[in-house]
Amino acid sequence: MKFARILGIVVVVLVAAAIALPFLIDANQFRPMLESELSKVLGRQVTVGNLKLEVLTGGVSADDLAIADDPAFGQSPFVHAKSLKVGVEMWPLIASRKINVTGVTIDQPEITLLQNPAGVWNYANLGAKPASPAAPAQTPAPAGGSAVDLSVSLVKITNGRLTIAKTSGHAKPLILDSVNIELKDFSPSSAMPFSLSAKLSGGGEIKLDGKAGPIRKDNLEATPFSLTLNVVHLDVVAASAIAAEAGVGGLVSIDGSVDSDGARIAVNGHVKADRLTLVKGGTPATRPVGIDFAVEHDLATRAGSLQKGDVHIGKASATLAGTYTPRGESMALKVNLSAPAMPVGELEGLLPALNIALPAGASLQGGTAFAKLRMEGPVENLAAVGALGLNDVKISGFDLGSKLSVIESLAGIQKGSDTQLQKLSADVKASQQETSIDNIQAVAQNLGDLTGSGTISPNRALDFKMKVQLSGYTHATVPFFVRGTSSDPKFEPDLKGLATDQLHNMKDTAGKLLDGIIKRGK
Repeated sequence: MKFARILGIVVVVLVAAAIALPFLIDANQFRPMLESELSKVLGRQVTVGNLKLEVLTGGVSADDLAIADDPAFGQSPFVHAKSLKVGVEMWPLIASRKINVTGVTIDQPEITLLQNPAGVWNYANLGAKPASPAAPAQTPAPAGGSAVDLSVSLVKITNGRLTIAKTSGHAKPLILDSVNIELKDFSPSSAMPFSLSAKLSGGGEIKLDGKAGPIRKDNLEATPFSLTLNVVHLDVVAASAIAAEAGVGGLVSIDGSVDSDGARIAVNGHVKADRLTLVKGGTPATRPVGIDFAVEHDLATRAGSLQKGDVHIGKASATLAGTYTPRGESMALKVNLSAPAMPVGELEGLLPALNIALPAGASLQGGTAFAKLRMEGPVENLAAVGALGLNDVKISGFDLGSKLSVIESLAGIQKGSDTQLQKLSADVKASQQETSIDNIQAVAQNLGDLTGSGTISPNRALDFKMKVQLSGYTHATVPFFVRGTSSDPKFEPDLKGLATDQLHNMKDTAGKLLDGIIKRGK
């Protein structure tokens, strides 16, 4: 009983001491020293609010934290947080007024990352320069105290907001909300495990896990790191990752890895794009697009190369390869696309993303498509040049012969509901302003050989001049126009062109065709 009584008294005394200690020790006496040491380490002026000693949890808390930005980027804080909690070893603090930091938690910070036109970030020199004269870098420690021990086992950022923007131009900032970061075993001279999770404005989530370090004090951006990346349902336009005027949009998910040696960054992984649009005026694709990719990025030049780009649309496959280079506010691309034999049925769902519409009620069935394109220019005005083609493709629900009804009746072509293209090839030049299609060579079953060229406007208006050499009629070449829109094309005989051909050839078949067209016109 006596021992229990003594033990009870000791417990009461310890609890009373723990309760009384915050009143006996004014934690604010450590604030100048804490601000001074943090300012030295970060090379930026650091200010903290009112400090409170929390003996039972082993720490010191502050109701405010501000870290100054690089003066070259402005006067607004680089970091401003609602509260700061610093975990400390209590006995050294009580016995010798020494602060040994065990952990740091920053709650609800607003962090702003800025990049200037030269590509320099406002965090690049963090920790590189000595504290500014305004920072309390020379404030002496309290009597009997010593400098802060900044070997920290855990640094946490909770419920933060991260804004990524450029100092010039009109691009909207990329904003991450609900940012949570953990950095373990902080040591500037070694690799440190870290993780990040956040929600993207406009929808989507991002997660990072990896290691970073040793820290490059002369340029934080050059610190090597290795991480895994997971992005789910990022709306690239709503999140301001891509400007709306570029015409590119969709919901993007990414799984990959990112490795940096401080000079170059290598990114490998898989992208899945849903509801993809690729040009202005395009509407979301009805099929997802997958890309297995490998990119290498140069930190100094901000340029890079797509070293692997395997595109998958169902069973259809294509390859991409190219480079990108910064050009003002935008990015200039040089990309080659090669797709030798893609099943046409897999591609139809991608046509709306390219602002391509089939005639109303028509669909593509069977056969293969090929493409070989070179795309070049800024992202918002990319131009493409190359060749496209189809082999053994049926256009179901669209009878080309019936559209050329005069030719159909005179040549004895049987009416049907479909058009069978044995082959089609063309040279293409496409931009945001216009698409021109030249050197069209096509063979339509039961109709003949078609040749010609024309243009398609951004609103899908057609302006084509074509000729068809009818099957079974060696010298029967009939010119015609294709106008209207791609969803409602209008086929009109070229009377002037037909008359010219008739004068040149003076063939009976052409004369009969001309007479028939004129009579029907009356």
